[in-house]
Amino acid sequence: QVQLVESGGGLVQAGGSLRLSCAASGRAFSSYAMGWFRQVPGKEREFVAAISRSGGSIYYADSVKGRFTISRDNAKNTVTVYLQMNSLKPEDTAVYYCAGDPPPTTAQLMRVMSPQFWGQGTQVTVSS
Repeated sequence: QVQLVESGGGLVQAGGSLRLSCAASGRAFSSYAMGWFRQVPGKEREFVAAISRSGGSIYYADSVKGRFTISRDNAKNTVTVYLQMNSLKPEDTAVYYCAGDPPPTTAQLMRVMSPQFWGQGTQVTVSS
């Protein structure tokens, strides 16, 4: 059974930090490009960050570059993907989704396509 389970969301004041985690299992996610996306009600889902299977290639949306850091831990049965979010702004408020896509999808390609596998999302709210 494929599962991507996000955690770590919550309410934080502007300027604060949160660390999101995504536990992915049920597929060979260690070979998958993984990413984070976010969505605000009434708006389209947008790309936030992506990381290659080895972690050697990383991409960020311009809006989060320098503030967010994506990383991954390719354990044997469960891959965990992290999103460290610093200097949070009210405009970062959204539901954050973890996603993965198998080869040949690359982290670079995840910036412009919709991955195959998704988590249920975790709410991040940044108060001003």
